Amino acid sequence: MKLDRKEILKALETITIAGEGKNMVESGAVANVITFGDEVVVDLVLHTPAMHIKKRAEDDIKKTIHDLVSPEAKIKVNVKVEVPEKAEIKGRAIPGIKNIIAVASGKGGVGKSTVTANLAVTLAKMGFKVGVLDADIYGPSMPIMFDVENEKPVSVTVDGKSKMKPVESYEIKMLSIGFFTAPSQAVIWRGPMAAKALNQMIFDADWGELDFMLLDLPPGTGDIHLSIMQSLPITGAVVVSTPQAVALADAKKGVAMFMQDNINVPVLGIVENMAYFTPEELPDNKYYIFGQAGAKNLAEDLNVPFLGEVPIVQSIREAGDYGRPAALQTASPIETVFEEITRNVVQETVNRNESLPATEAIKITTMAGCSAVKKN
Repeated sequence: MKLDRKEILKALETITIAGEGKNMVESGAVANVITFGDEVVVDLVLHTPAMHIKKRAEDDIKKTIHDLVSPEAKIKVNVKVEVPEKAEIKGRAIPGIKNIIAVASGKGGVGKSTVTANLAVTLAKMGFKVGVLDADIYGPSMPIMFDVENEKPVSVTVDGKSKMKPVESYEIKMLSIGFFTAPSQAVIWRGPMAAKALNQMIFDADWGELDFMLLDLPPGTGDIHLSIMQSLPITGAVVVSTPQAVALADAKKGVAMFMQDNINVPVLGIVENMAYFTPEELPDNKYYIFGQAGAKNLAEDLNVPFLGEVPIVQSIREAGDYGRPAALQTASPIETVFEEITRNVVQETVNRNESLPATEAIKITTMAGCSAVKKN
């Protein structure tokens, strides 16, 4: 049997690499194809060192050639990584803050704020300097989750300017609209007022040196999200979902928002919350109340990393209500769960910073009642 190079190239034209709008031949990812009888060598050039993308590309090449050309072909894939040069951050970066991670969900009630709080305390336990901006203007929950409902940011002078000093709890610096409103007070603001409040908490605060700032975004894909991405160059986004179809449909929209060409915020991965329930009296049993592996399957379908799953555990809810995030419980299964997820977030952030240019803030204009989004 002798393999035909043109047939192989035609087969490879059916494959698209994550993040590429064209097939791998048209995009130039396939540098060369060499055939020797029943053997074929494919030289591939990728622009990211992310292992899951490399492995997926290799598997897709082998499967496609076997399916479309010959099941007996002996295939070798050589992968070379060429990382593009980093660009300078455009937009208003905050001096001293290294990484800004947006934690988002397409749907409310999936545990986005719970995941944010536990990511924050786990990062702090790992030795990172961490800040949290509660950007959920209409439903702020961080003051409750960190037991600082009655705290108020104080004014400090920095380089001759008056700034807000974030409230600190469990070594986390934090600002929230909840510090400036009564617990029973509804925030009834139009978009521009909400954006102004967020800008004040972002730029008129003394955040100091931070390795990570976590942004707890409101659910959905709306004006607040655009305001945040207009104000800040976001390093990457973490999307939280539960396993059922309704939540996954909204999570898919959330991922699509960040991946939109003229927004282009890297998605670090998806976290599945409320993944399963294990009764205390049946520790070996798992009950998939909302469905099994829905967010994990979504991550595979969208070709983004799956960061981990959080089970339904009563103590997680209780810990949030009492203002002590569950990941603070030492030597507990919950601590282990959030340590794994946090390690994955850190690794994906490292991969992103090593392989992609810095994210730019976006510029938003309004024309004929529609939002037009473009890069600064």
